[in-house]
Amino acid sequence: MQLSDVLSNAIDQDKGADLDLIAPWDGKPTGMVLTIAGPDSVTARKADIAFADELADMAGPDGRVDAENRAKARLNALARRVIRWDVKEGGKPVPFNTKSVLALLGVAWVRDQVDQFAGDHTNYRPVA
Repeated sequence: MQLSDVLSNAIDQDKGADLDLIAPWDGKPTGMVLTIAGPDSVTARKADIAFADELADMAGPDGRVDAENRAKARLNALARRVIRWDVKEGGKPVPFNTKSVLALLGVAWVRDQVDQFAGDHTNYRPVA
């Protein structure tokens, strides 16, 4: 591997990789597919910066951010890494927007899968 390979992979990670959500109760695919930007992508870097800015804005006079606001900022940062999706309700596509993504990520098992997938470099391995 060369430097150009590493840099090229980081650029490719902005294209994202598909996560097929798995239902925790039976281990079967839900049919909901989220495309997540990789951990080395510009998208992820911007999400991390926005997270830090959001925490700074939420800090009280003592510089502390309460747990509820930290959780909200963390959820927003994770949502920024979801770049598109294929989610249907009643056979019709659910519009892809921040509000809908945040609603889906509000479910713990979904959030856990997205968070784990987004940080796993093996999901973004270079295409040979």
